[in-house]
Amino acid sequence: MRDWIFFIACFGFIFGIFMRSFIFADLYFALVLGSLAFVLILFFKFFSKSDLGILSAIFILLFSCGVFRFHISDKPAPSLFENFIDQEVVLLGKVVDEPSIGENNQKIILEVEDGKYRVKMLIIMNFGVDINYGDEIKVSGVLKKPKNFITDQGKEFDYINYLRKDGIFYVLRYGNIEILSTGNGNFVKSILFSVKEKFLEKMNLAVMEPESLLLGGLILGEKSAFSDDLRKSFVDTGTIHIVALSGYNVTIIAEWIMKLFAFLPQAFATSAGIFSIFLFVLMTGGSSTAVRAGIMAVLALFARATGRNYDVARALLLAGVMMILINPFVLYYDVSFQLSFLATIAVIFFAPRIEKYFQWITKSFGLRDIFTVTTAVYIFVLPFILYKMGNLSLVALPANILILPFIPVTMVFGFLTGFAGVFNYFLSVSFGFVSYLFLHYELAMVDFFANIPFASLSIPEFPLILTILIYVYFTHFLFGKGVKDLK
Repeated sequence: MRDWIFFIACFGFIFGIFMRSFIFADLYFALVLGSLAFVLILFFKFFSKSDLGILSAIFILLFSCGVFRFHISDKPAPSLFENFIDQEVVLLGKVVDEPSIGENNQKIILEVEDGKYRVKMLIIMNFGVDINYGDEIKVSGVLKKPKNFITDQGKEFDYINYLRKDGIFYVLRYGNIEILSTGNGNFVKSILFSVKEKFLEKMNLAVMEPESLLLGGLILGEKSAFSDDLRKSFVDTGTIHIVALSGYNVTIIAEWIMKLFAFLPQAFATSAGIFSIFLFVLMTGGSSTAVRAGIMAVLALFARATGRNYDVARALLLAGVMMILINPFVLYYDVSFQLSFLATIAVIFFAPRIEKYFQWITKSFGLRDIFTVTTAVYIFVLPFILYKMGNLSLVALPANILILPFIPVTMVFGFLTGFAGVFNYFLSVSFGFVSYLFLHYELAMVDFFANIPFASLSIPEFPLILTILIYVYFTHFLFGKGVKDLK
């Protein structure tokens, strides 16, 4: 009964957030529903004596809590700035995140504070101005509201809520920028961003483009500088998931570090893996995306090292609930969070279920484990990719089979390339050369499969309900026995 209460409460809260993400329900709805649920709990506890009734009432109560939590976060844009839409404005603010460097421009997040108002804005600017986290700047230009757009696959991208999950309501493109002062950011965060910048700098010195772009995407999720053609090639071949900052990518690095220390006691090897995850989070600047991926990776690592999947299942669900509690928008609008969660489930639960189909692969160099894990992750995230991106790759399976087994060693040597570069350039070049060979092969495979005629089909309206049903089936397949045991 206690286990049932935990899972029912968590899923009730999640479904409340999920429903409120795209169906409006006001505060009064949440309060009335919550009050009704509380009355039902008392009734079933003291009068009806029905455990099923109590569990149903708890689900409704936490469902209302989810609706309430999203509602209080769903704040409209400040009316002050709404009055200046499509007008020339002059803004004073502070850069609150590291710049995102794209192929044709760079983007910064500016926090503007005016009395009781504090709002974030996305500033899109040309190259030439060296902007850093913590800079105080003055920018002038035409203030706009973000708009949704249609992707190459014909699917509408919800750009408004994609920005809104980070508290961004406005966009200003290619205005005039003047730096007023520097070094106004958080001291710890400034150091973390400096470490990341230094790591990427050393890595890029040892590995040339476009291989260095792929390496940055694999290790740090840095795909903003990808060209449109390269990004499309990854989408068309069904391999875009390998450059998403997810718990899966981080777990790969940690597991290989554990393998390096396999000759030592397991506790030490596991600690080394967890420490590598900590270093990764630091390298990325401690962003919320990296922290979430790091938490997922630690849970996956612990499960695979101890085999205690049931305990980790509860920890994974609780971690997900806490992340959603902090920012309810991530459940429906943050692709990175969704990929991390799905990939972690695949690594912990799905991979062991399909391992029997890979007995023909040798265990040498961890090849069987690599094939099993990568295949599990690909199968598990495919419905999500179809729904979110509307692209069905007809070459995804062979492309992933030929690429994914080499991703772990590529990431390890890439990590060593950047890390060694901080201390010794020639050692970094040695690691970088090995990284380059693997990266060159992987890009060649992506390019080869992307140029096959009819490599992908566009499915702009892959149904949400079908996606949900597929994952309901996956849930039954993975956890059906556990549910019976709980009964």
